[in-house]
Parts: sequence; C-alpha cells; structure tokens
Amino acid sequence: MKSIVRLFVGVFAAAFALMYVTSLLNSSQGYTGGNTLTIYNWGDYIDPELITEFEEQSGLKVIYQTFDSNEAMMTKVAQGGTTFDVAIPSEYAISKMKEDDLLIPLDHDKLPNMKYIDERFMDLPFDPGNEYSIPYFWGTVGIVYNPDMLDGRKLTSWNDLWDERLRNQILLVDGAREVIGMGLNSLGYSLNDTNEEHLQEAKRKLAALTPNVKAIVGDEIKMLIAGEEAAVGVVWSGDAAEMMWENEKLDYVVPKEGSNLWFDNMVIPRTARNIDGAHAFINFMLDPEVAARNAEYVGYSTPNAAALELLPEEISGDERFYPDAVLTAKLEVYENLGKRMLAHYNDLFLEFKMHRK
Repeated sequence: MKSIVRLFVGVFAAAFALMYVTSLLNSSQGYTGGNTLTIYNWGDYIDPELITEFEEQSGLKVIYQTFDSNEAMMTKVAQGGTTFDVAIPSEYAISKMKEDDLLIPLDHDKLPNMKYIDERFMDLPFDPGNEYSIPYFWGTVGIVYNPDMLDGRKLTSWNDLWDERLRNQILLVDGAREVIGMGLNSLGYSLNDTNEEHLQEAKRKLAALTPNVKAIVGDEIKMLIAGEEAAVGVVWSGDAAEMMWENEKLDYVVPKEGSNLWFDNMVIPRTARNIDGAHAFINFMLDPEVAARNAEYVGYSTPNAAALELLPEEISGDERFYPDAVLTAKLEVYENLGKRMLAHYNDLFLEFKMHRK
C-alpha cells in the first residue's frame, strides 16, 4: 500500500513540476501578459523594424504570430487557448467577432493618434463609431496582368477574363468571397448577393472560366505572376503592388463593373491580457510617420490621411491603388452573410475548384 502511495505522490509531483515549467515557458513566450504583447496578423503585413522600435519605446516584448485567413483567425481566438492582445481581421470578420463577443471595446482616450485617420474610413457599417476597431490598411480586389504576355492588350473588365486567348493563363487567389464575388460582379450583381438564382448563374459562368484558369493558389501567386509563370492574376491590390515592384512590366486594374473594397482593422480580442499594451501598440501604428513607413513596406493603401501626405507622389498619386471617387462608388465592402450563407459560398467555391480537376 505504501508503495502505491509513493507512486501516486511521485506522479503528482512530476505533473506539478511539468505544469510549473510549462507556466514558466508560457510566461517567457508572452502568454501571461505583463511586459509582453502578443500580436496576431496576416503574414508579411508589417515592417519588422517597426516592431523593434515599438519594443524599444514601450519596453514590451512583442510575440508576433500570423494567420492566413479570417476564418482561421476567428477559430483560434474563439477557442481561447492562446492569448492574443492585438489582431488585425477584415471588416466582415470584425462584424462576426462582435456578434460572438470576441472583442473588447476600445478606449479612444488611449488612442490620440486616431485623429490622423481619414474620416472616409471611420464609422463604417461593420463597426459604427469604431467601438471595437481602428483602420490599419485598405485596398481592392482586381486584376494584375502582364501586357507583354497578352500582345499588348489591356484588361479593364472582369469579363475580359473569359477571353479564349487566356487559356491556361489565369491564377486565382484561394478565396471563396473573392472568386464568387468576381463571378457575381461579372454579371452585374452585388458581391454580397444572396439570391440563389444569381448564385447559380455565377456558378455556371465560373465553370466556363475553368479552361483559362491555370491554378488556384495562395501567397505563391506573387512569385508566380512576377516570374511570368502566368499572364493574369486575380489578387488583392497590395499583392499587386508587390508584384509590380518585382516586375515592372505588370499592371493592375480594378474592373469597371466594380469589386471589393476591403478594410483590415486593428482590434483587441477577448483573449487579451495586456490591454494597456494593446492600446499603446495601436496608437503607435497610427503615428503618421510610422504608418507611412509601414505603407511603403507592405504596399497596401493607408487610411491615415497624415501618413498619405508623407508618401512619395508615385505612391499617393497612383489611382490604381488610391482610386478616385467615381470608381470607389462602385466598390463594395464584404458583408457578414451569416454562417449558413457563408457556408453556401464556400460550397459553391469548392464545387468550382472540383470542376477544374
């Protein structure tokens, strides 16, 4: 009996020691708050030098983690197993996270640099009054293409992608909202359309596009287009800017029928343990000089009006990435379609991908 007791005590002691060591490791990795800050962001979506500068200014240690989709980010935050002090989701994800009580309201008194944000990008329907989020970057979905590989032709419309001369020449981003939205826009419908007849019509039209689609890919689309492995890509504007930096032959257009106007905003998830540090980081990123440097590094459009004035004219004056009011009026923000309709969009997209095989 004593041997059993000793065995039990030994196991208990080992388990306790393991829990203690794990706690220490988590603390060193920033998962217990205090003097650390855990940021959850898209890949390659911040100038790393700015993180170092923030650490030096604030005295906080930044733990930087990345995600590749809003859905993956929301699932991780909802599970609650990992502390995230700041996250940078897109507009429809912010709406969903609000519904699911996954966000902490912001203290605007701790964000004096909010005054630099262009009023056009504040108080939007997905977050009235910016109660939970502050703009980080914005942009569009459009077409990047290589005129030299198209015999000098210019692309101006979604419907140009169905040209039979583009057989096996198009790369698409691996996103249901982007691809289904493209199909809907090409028919003159809203990219938030929930009319089943319109969705099925878009599905049939996308099926007709498959001979022209070389692949549906992720981040590698930037390397493939810049390397002239395909002539055309449906991409986010910031990715297009990066490709165009690598290959000066490339051009980018927002189709005349309209497209997506998206926003990625900074939020404080419910998992946050360093709320003061989170506010400090958000305010730091809103500083005009910091925002301008970040915009030059990342390539996406800054919502910071004061930062825009600091950017070179070739960037701030480029209407491909800072479109005029006429085109902007044709752009739509993704709406939160609800769990059932979003699943339907995903199913339609999956059918499209399977149709290609």
